[in-house]
Amino acid sequence: MKKVSLWDFFQNFGKSLMLPVSLLAAMGILLGVGASLSGKAVLDVLPFLDNPFLQLIFKFMTSLGLFAFINLPILFAMAIPLGLVRTEKGIAAFSGYVGFVVLNLSINFFLNETGTLADSGSLRDAGQAMIMGIQSIDTGVLGGVVVGVLVYHIHNRFHEIQLPDAFAFFGGARFVPIMTAVCMSIVGLVVPLIWPVFDGGIRAIGTLIQNAGPFGPFLFISGERLLLPFGLHHILVAAVRFTSIGGEALINGEVVAGALNIYYAELGNGLPFSPEATRFLSQAKMPFLSFGLPGVALAMYHTARPENRANIKSLLISGAVSCAVAGISEPIEFLFLFIAPVLYLFHTVMAGLGALVLGLLQVTIGNTDGNLIDLLVFGVLQGTQTKWILVILVGIIWFFIYYFVFKFLIIKLDLKTPGREENFVGTDNAKGTMKNYAAEKILQGLGGKDNIISLDNCITRLRLVLKDTSIIQEDLIKEGGAINIMKLDDSNVQVIIGPQVHVVKNQIQSIIE
Repeated sequence: MKKVSLWDFFQNFGKSLMLPVSLLAAMGILLGVGASLSGKAVLDVLPFLDNPFLQLIFKFMTSLGLFAFINLPILFAMAIPLGLVRTEKGIAAFSGYVGFVVLNLSINFFLNETGTLADSGSLRDAGQAMIMGIQSIDTGVLGGVVVGVLVYHIHNRFHEIQLPDAFAFFGGARFVPIMTAVCMSIVGLVVPLIWPVFDGGIRAIGTLIQNAGPFGPFLFISGERLLLPFGLHHILVAAVRFTSIGGEALINGEVVAGALNIYYAELGNGLPFSPEATRFLSQAKMPFLSFGLPGVALAMYHTARPENRANIKSLLISGAVSCAVAGISEPIEFLFLFIAPVLYLFHTVMAGLGALVLGLLQVTIGNTDGNLIDLLVFGVLQGTQTKWILVILVGIIWFFIYYFVFKFLIIKLDLKTPGREENFVGTDNAKGTMKNYAAEKILQGLGGKDNIISLDNCITRLRLVLKDTSIIQEDLIKEGGAINIMKLDDSNVQVIIGPQVHVVKNQIQSIIE
């Protein structure tokens, strides 16, 4: 099998982070609904909700919503090897759990034997915490990430190992969790010695972003948009959401690190929301996701040739809905990214400015997606203190700026956005129905099943490692319903599909198998 390139590793690493994040987003909505409907602001407006039975349900929702937040490090430890490995994924996830527990047991042993195990009343000052019932160094999400990456390498190295016949039962995939336990026990003895260096580095980066003041959100969102075409934006997002790079706060006597962690802790404890945390969260995406990109879709429709508008209408509508409702931007962004990078540069700046403006206005809307659902659950339902009305006002302005600038530049520069080609023929995908994706045609355009080394997907794209990228037939892939194709290097390729990418991936996988 072809060796995995560094580029391929980071692509898949970013994708693997999305599994716990997607759970966190869903649990966040549950937490947001439960906390808001049991909060004083909503009860003052809707007193009929102040019913003991209803309040019991809402409090239960709040408690359940905290599940992912409380267990985030071990979720990353399991999800990263699950997403990175290509075979025996269940064994990899199980090994991630084993590695995380053994790591903290080993750290606890070191602290106990060196007399540095803190008293229960001074855990925070010592940088320690109770993790799954084990007193250990509070490495947070980074500890889970380190375990996940190491387990991935251990898995690749040992999952096909052959042992002598007397020990053959422990060979192959069964050897992976065994070796994980051994390796993580050694790593756990080293962590207390080197953790202060890592912790100091993270805090330094966090201080740099925090000291950027109102430009912090601008740098974050602009950087995320610039990394998105390469599929590496998830790494930056995770760092800000879950580490000290996104800030720190003292909540109920505990130091909470990461913008999203801080927000959920405040939400779960009924505390006022911190603008310093929420400026990196949902509100930062709302101006361009829920308003700006739908404006782009309208501009593309109005600049298309009249005879082609019927063919692209459903494509643009589905893309706009994906942005505003699902928080998925690629179906619209990839319609102009490759055709006119200048438009994408403008979009990057406007996205950053939207985050900057809402941060200056002290809006306090958290969570992950930046869509209209987040606006309702974490803005409107949390009361006027979130200043959600300002998001709508700024969003309307962003809609018209995007619409008029895109419309002007498309016409002025004669950009061939969808529907402007003289001989434009709408693909089956323009009808917006899943049945019109032609998985066989896409596979054929990729060079057939014999050209596929690995096949996976993220939220909107197929991620492939191919033997030979020179034989790709892009026209055939687009005829199969793809929006666009990205050749990242001589073996890594991404095919932009849209929100139904997982179905296309499964169809292609079935054909291959």
